[in-house]
Amino acid sequence: MTDDGALSEQAKERLADVVRLQPTKNKELQEQWGMDSGSEVHQYLEGTLKDYYYRDDNSLIRATADAADLVDVDPGVEGGDGDAGGIPSVIRVPELEARVFEVLADHDERSESVVSVLNKVRDAFDEDPPVEDVRQALQSLRRKGAVEVIYRTVPTFRLAAPRGEIDVEVTD
Repeated sequence: MTDDGALSEQAKERLADVVRLQPTKNKELQEQWGMDSGSEVHQYLEGTLKDYYYRDDNSLIRATADAADLVDVDPGVEGGDGDAGGIPSVIRVPELEARVFEVLADHDERSESVVSVLNKVRDAFDEDPPVEDVRQALQSLRRKGAVEVIYRTVPTFRLAAPRGEIDVEVTD
């Protein structure tokens, strides 16, 4: 394994992003890092951080235990196991994901569309995020195991567990 002195400050910051956002996808890291493509993210991971990450059975990017220790950042999910079906006890998410979580239908309520969630975010927080950002926030929360998708005419979403069972911590 590479010794931690070999990682630049930028590499350590990006490794911290991998730890915090896991489980994640190339697209999420592409946006976080301001890169032009998912393949650029893949090349960076393989070229710079290959000793500190892996892809799980669902091809999602996860940090190794050594990575979390090296950058002293808490993983994005505690408890549960994301897509494996467990409900997390803590998730660390960007502000928009926290807001989506706050307004989303509870686990025992009728699931709702992306547009419905967007309108609830608009009403609750007096902001107007792009619909694609809300869709991505819902999918990220789904990958973390905090939200479930119900397929009707369009995909709809609701919390995977009672709101009070999952603590949400906002990152950056």
